[in-house]
Amino acid sequence: MRRIFARSTQALIDAGALALALWLAFLIRFDWDLPLQMLKRVAFTWPYVVAFQYLALVGFGVPRFAWRYVGLRETQRIFFATAGASGVLLAVRLLAGALVESFGHAQYALLPIGVILIDFILAFLGVTGVRVLRRLLAERAESVSRRAIDRAETATMLIGAGQAGLLVAKELSVRPDLGMRPVGFLDDDPVKVGSVIHGIPVLGTTANLEAHCRKHGAQEVLITIANAPGSQVRRIKELCDRAGLPAKIIPGIYEIVGGQVNLSRIRNVSIEDLLGREPVVLETDSIAEEIRGRSVLVTGAGGSIGSELCRQVCRFQPSRLVLVEQAENALFHIHRELVADFPGLGAAITPCIADICDLRRIEAIFIAHRPEVVLHAAAHKHVPMMEWNPGEAIKNNVFGTKALADLSSARGVRQFVMISTDKAVNPTSVMGASKRTAEIYVQALSPRSETRFVTVRFGNVLGSAGSVIPIFQEQIARGGPVTVTHPEMKRYFMTIPEACQLVLQAGAMGKGGEIFILEMGEPVKILDLARDLIRLSGFQPDEDIQIELTGIRPGEKLFEELSVAEEVAEKTRHPKIFIGKIRANDLQAVSVKLSELQRLCDGGTPEQVRSKFQEIVPEYQPAVPEPPPPRSPTPEEVAAPARAAVAGAR
Repeated sequence: MRRIFARSTQALIDAGALALALWLAFLIRFDWDLPLQMLKRVAFTWPYVVAFQYLALVGFGVPRFAWRYVGLRETQRIFFATAGASGVLLAVRLLAGALVESFGHAQYALLPIGVILIDFILAFLGVTGVRVLRRLLAERAESVSRRAIDRAETATMLIGAGQAGLLVAKELSVRPDLGMRPVGFLDDDPVKVGSVIHGIPVLGTTANLEAHCRKHGAQEVLITIANAPGSQVRRIKELCDRAGLPAKIIPGIYEIVGGQVNLSRIRNVSIEDLLGREPVVLETDSIAEEIRGRSVLVTGAGGSIGSELCRQVCRFQPSRLVLVEQAENALFHIHRELVADFPGLGAAITPCIADICDLRRIEAIFIAHRPEVVLHAAAHKHVPMMEWNPGEAIKNNVFGTKALADLSSARGVRQFVMISTDKAVNPTSVMGASKRTAEIYVQALSPRSETRFVTVRFGNVLGSAGSVIPIFQEQIARGGPVTVTHPEMKRYFMTIPEACQLVLQAGAMGKGGEIFILEMGEPVKILDLARDLIRLSGFQPDEDIQIELTGIRPGEKLFEELSVAEEVAEKTRHPKIFIGKIRANDLQAVSVKLSELQRLCDGGTPEQVRSKFQEIVPEYQPAVPEPPPPRSPTPEEVAAPARAAVAGAR
């Protein structure tokens, strides 16, 4: 009832504005001295003209706009509606000469051309004006009420006065619930300094961040640059740390849709922001061609990579998505999330508890769901754990992959994409050797199969389960120490969404037999990563939280390789995807070696397993663990012998 009353009131106001515009147009046209003939004409025509103009507004959807949020888009619609109505009236006026001659009273239905033009201007201003007035009154009322709670709001300095900054400023102006009161912009573009963005001044550049924040009482900093480079975020974060101010950041540009930014996703600066990479540009048409309307099966669907692959696949509307996962809880969570986020798929998302090494179970799944695309992300991935359990690396990473690949080939799967790792390049670990062995088999099988077998190799992903970042965060939460294996250890990193997007892109590009290598950017020192995480947690490294060097673990090496050098990798049409120049092995010879390896799964010693891996992967050189680097003794340790000597003398 309240809504109907509000709509009726708005309709009456619009009609009143249109009627007033028409009467004023007549008065202005005749210099406020309206002849009797024209008075009769306006009295006769105004109900019909106003009704027609209001129908034009309805046709353009103007009455549905919320008056309180009228803006440029709504103003454009009002302009087109009033212009369209006036255009029709003008056409009637110009074509109605014959009617005037035939019917004596038809002249009362004709509007003077000058009146039509003046009425168009006044009608547009009137309909727009009442909405602008409503918005101004609402904002003034909010402003008055907000003065009472301003003290509870946090004075915020915005960094970046570009398009994303404008969207944030607009959103903050109507969202007092966010508890943020912008005091100004800082932007490194000198052209913008001194300008005003949605009522917020651009005070200066980030070089003087601390001084501007102190002068204007800013209590926190919000980075309003969509997809800011990691180096830029790091610099701003360091400036904020020096000023003693917390730094937050808006969502990435992929979360800004339709000119709106979801400020509920504002968060503290994270390690992903400091290591920020350029956003991935996908050939969505080619990916959609591979996935849309097809049955897709994802192994390891509950893991970090597998679950994100499922999210990305759902965006391209497969006919069915089969989730294969051996961990019940992980499968439950990803299934529930996908059904909630993609209700259009609903029953087409099928969870299957299964171990990829259980061939009979996997075959039953293939028969039931007939997958056309298989994304194979299931694997044992922890390097030290596989050094202690080499037989399990063989079962899962090698023969689990082999079983899936053979079944995919036999069942006519259109495409098989295997997720591999940079640890397969010149491996020094059982885990790396097992993944390289799986690569060799899949690549050897490809020429003999109708299935397009593709391997995608990349480095570490930020925040994946069991990776270094969650471990560091857990250690920081306990108060330290944060353990780093070696001060010179480096790793490549990319975000989970980026990795999965590029996996789908590489899969769409593959013709069969390729080993694609993802461009991982610059390697990052693990020690620097630990220090950044400690600072982001509000502590100082080596003061509040200690860093402890523990030595390289079994199977690890200081620097992972990706084989993207010019002599071993070719560029593709996508700037972040390369093809490794890796010659395929003969399938029969590989199968013979795998048969010998399979006998060692349960009965062989770790030394025998490593020796057999060296036959299959000649570049495999088992790493010899290094002792932890020497550290300086603490003052307590230095004083301990003297205290012991004194105690002995007593």
